[in-house]
Amino acid sequence: MSFEELPHTADVKIRAHAPTLETLFSEALRALMQVMYGDDREGGILREVDIEAPDDEELLADFLSEILFISEVDGLVFAGADIRIHGTTLHAVLDGELFDRVRHAGGSEVKGISYSGLSITRDTNGYMLDIIFDV
Repeated sequence: MSFEELPHTADVKIRAHAPTLETLFSEALRALMQVMYGDDREGGILREVDIEAPDDEELLADFLSEILFISEVDGLVFAGADIRIHGTTLHAVLDGELFDRVRHAGGSEVKGISYSGLSITRDTNGYMLDIIFDV
């Protein structure tokens, strides 16, 4: 399980690796929160999310877009999630905390999740994701 930021001209490009699809989605969530709020994130407030989409890429984009919406509207910063994927449906229990201006102000505003360059591939080692966050 890991993610890294790759060079990109204007936005933030992330590559993540994980042994399972659920873990890959969790890494993508972690990467998004890292970009937006930095390292200092804790849990304590739970939220449930259910998403359905025709394929894995759209499922991930819709999931992360929902995270952006919840984070903005409810002022929550997520430390992690318990994610279950069955076919084209996702159920996640998100674990986070209220935004703290002092602890969480070091990141970049993410405006959206780009479908451009979004890819999920699978090989014998698990899954790899390339995704761009519009900043």
